[in-house]
Amino acid sequence: MTHLNIEIKAHTDNPERIEAILLAHHADYKGEDRQKDTYYKMTGGRLKLRQGNIENSLILYDRQEVAGLKKSEVVLQQLPDSGEALRQILDRTIGSWVVVDKRRKIFFLENVKFHIDSVEGLGAFVEIEACDQSGERTEAELREQCDYYQNLFGIKAEALIAKSYSDMIIELESPNKNSLSGV
Repeated sequence: MTHLNIEIKAHTDNPERIEAILLAHHADYKGEDRQKDTYYKMTGGRLKLRQGNIENSLILYDRQEVAGLKKSEVVLQQLPDSGEALRQILDRTIGSWVVVDKRRKIFFLENVKFHIDSVEGLGAFVEIEACDQSGERTEAELREQCDYYQNLFGIKAEALIAKSYSDMIIELESPNKNSLSGV
């Protein structure tokens, strides 16, 4: 299924405050997922296999890495199981690039998905994803939704992140190693 996302990612020093705001707005809490995202070597976009206790999917996406609002074209295939056999096939055929290990609390308010992440080696983050899977919302409407929640959470411009967790992990492990986006 292909869909449009407008999203932001930001550092947070107080994930508990963001969670309290979401709960006060009656967000649907889906639970805490322990996710392992394995990124694969490719040119043009990103391919990752997500393995978790809540979400398991193969995700292909293309997005410009900029601080602030990011537009993503996403193709998502939900998996009926952990995807371990698929991981082994992808590892052997195209080779993995980097693995991101995180704990993610997942919330929804209508079409907007919120992640409160604790990423091993990187710290705490919040992501806001305004999603249109039906073709009913315009890009401008999705941008307005992200802006609204960014303001509600009090996220300052300097907290916004341009890079993916995968690029940040690569830089942490080896500052001279090419980023995934440079493959």
